Amino acid sequence: MGTRTVAVVLAGGVGARLGAGRPKQLLEIGGRPILGRAVAAFDGHPRVDEVLVVMASGHLRAAATIAAPFGKVAGVIAGGETRTASTVAALEALADRPDDVRVLFHDAARPFVGAAVIDRVLDALDGDAAVAVGVPSPDTIVVVEDGRVTSMPPRETMSRFQTPQGFVLGTIRKAYELALADPGLRATDDCGIVHRYLPDVPIRVVAGDDRNLKVTRPLDIALAEHIAAEETP
Repeated sequence: MGTRTVAVVLAGGVGARLGAGRPKQLLEIGGRPILGRAVAAFDGHPRVDEVLVVMASGHLRAAATIAAPFGKVAGVIAGGETRTASTVAALEALADRPDDVRVLFHDAARPFVGAAVIDRVLDALDGDAAVAVGVPSPDTIVVVEDGRVTSMPPRETMSRFQTPQGFVLGTIRKAYELALADPGLRATDDCGIVHRYLPDVPIRVVAGDDRNLKVTRPLDIALAEHIAAEETP
C-alpha cells in the first residue's frame, strides 16, 4: 500500500466578518452547505484516503450531520480559537500516524476547490515536503506603514495563496513543535509556520484557480451562488 493522504478540512472559525450569526461553513450555497461542498471535494478525490473535519467548538453536531454521508470522513473534532490552534488540534488527532503520511490542510470556507488543484498539490508532494497553492495577483501590492507606501514589490512576483496547502506530516509536525515553543508566535497559515520555523525547507507553489474563492464577506456569497448556478446538474 502506498503512502496515505489525509485531507484536513478546517472549519474552526465562526465567520465574524460575514455577520451571519453562525459559522459561515454551515451556510448554504446553491442549496448545499459550504462545509459539505468542501468535504465532498476531498471525499470524491481518488487520491485522498481519509478526511478529518475540524469544526468550531459548539457546532460539532451540525458538522457531523453534514459530514455523515461521506465515507472517507474519519472524524469531526473541535478546533481552536485561531487557525493555528485548529491545525494543532488536527496534528494531535494524527499523532499516531507515521511521518511520511501526506496531509492537506484546506479552508472549509473554500467550497469550490477542484480536483485539478488537489492533483497539483499531491504531484508536488512527490518531490517537496511543503506545497502552497497560489494565483497571480491582478492588483499592485504595496507595503504601507503609517499611511505611506514604503515598498512596491513587482506585481509579477506576487501571488495570493489559496488552499489546500500540502505537507509531509513529519515536516509540518516539526514546524509546529518549534512554533509552539516560541512565546512570540503569531497566528498565520501553515506554510507561514514552515517558512518561519523551518526556513531551509523549500515551499513549492502550484497554480490555483479563481473559482477556489474563500467565502468571507457578503459579496463572496453572491459570487459563490453564481459559481454554484453554473455547475453541471
